[in-house]
Amino acid sequence: MAGAVVITRPLAQAAPLAARVAALGRTVEVLPLLDIAPLADQRQLQATLARLADYALVAFVSPNAIDAAFAHIQQWPPGVTLAVVGEGSRTALAAHGVTPDRYRIVCPADNVPSDSEHLLQTLDLAALKGQPVLIIRGESGRELMGDGLRAAGALVDVVPAYRRSVPPLTAELAATLRRLLAQQNDWIITSSEALRGLCGILARLDLQHPDAMQHNSVVAMQQQHLIVPHARIAETANNLGFSKLTLTGSGDERLLAALQSCL
Repeated sequence: MAGAVVITRPLAQAAPLAARVAALGRTVEVLPLLDIAPLADQRQLQATLARLADYALVAFVSPNAIDAAFAHIQQWPPGVTLAVVGEGSRTALAAHGVTPDRYRIVCPADNVPSDSEHLLQTLDLAALKGQPVLIIRGESGRELMGDGLRAAGALVDVVPAYRRSVPPLTAELAATLRRLLAQQNDWIITSSEALRGLCGILARLDLQHPDAMQHNSVVAMQQQHLIVPHARIAETANNLGFSKLTLTGSGDERLLAALQSCL
């Protein structure tokens, strides 16, 4: 009998995929491995968003960046191009009324990975030379997009819109993890940061066990099957000692196809 499908996306993005997995007849566990929260001080974000019309291009690094920014945006300024990395971000924009029939949205093709590298390849970098560009992201993250745009001569501003954090190890989370690790499951991991955070949580969980030397949740987790959409996440998983990996490529359709092949 197939185990559960554990969806580890932040809560706001987990529900649509969970519904589609349940439709396959699989048991679903939603276990967000990153908490997404507004910034404590949003003055810089609000001031930057108030002058969106000054930018030639605004790039969002994730659906969370979109949702956090649009909490302060009444209307997207006409003529300002948006850039996003993939399907999830296009869906998030559509939820805020920003669709390709009304605005220019640049996004990598569906058959390539959803990441900053491929977004940079999709952009007309020559046309952005000397142009003001805004990147909206979390408090921390890779600098690749900003560095790539600056190298092309764009005038780049970066503004944080939200913060990510690993959830605290509560008694409820500890019980859930022990229950999940007692059987073989398929874990959908869509973030290297989330996977590193999970291993940290499991290490703390082991320290709470009366017989910590004999109890190793990290090893138990390494025996689970991971489904990942990006080679960078697969590399992180390999470096952390995971060997049961399925690399799908970007997009929920590919994740679902991989799950069906596991049945």
